[in-house]
Amino acid sequence: MLERIAAGDSNKLIARALDISPHTVKRHVANILDKLALASRGQAAAWWRTQV
Repeated sequence: MLERIAAGDSNKLIARALDISPHTVKRHVANILDKLALASRGQAAAWWRTQV
């Protein structure tokens, strides 16, 4: 999911690609941000780019 966030995909696009609801994507994104201690999707994208 982080790869899709880094690519700039919206929750709706991610939900379609993974065949889950946009609300589920929203919760997953929030959990990812929390676990990585990040404040935004932009920070998550930057973090992802340093890991690949």
